Amino acid sequence: MIEVKEDWCKGCNICIERCPVNALEESDHLNRRGVRPPQLKQQNECNYCRLCELLCPDLALTVIPEKEEKKPMKKTNLIPVGGKRR
Repeated sequence: MIEVKEDWCKGCNICIERCPVNALEESDHLNRRGVRPPQLKQQNECNYCRLCELLCPDLALTVIPEKEEKKPMKKTNLIPVGGKRR
């Protein structure tokens, strides 16, 4: 899922142009700035690469993966700096 803060968008379309899987398009409505913010296409292949989020100069996009897989913590022999080994 891509969360768009529509009123933050200035309509540069960098996210739409640079999306490697062409998952974004301009929306039908205008925001307060009078531009069409991006939205996910109905049929999209978004792979959650976060490139749109990284390139957005207005920080208007946030990518939220639908499946957040929590990996188990690996046991390590490293000792935290200034800490004690348990």
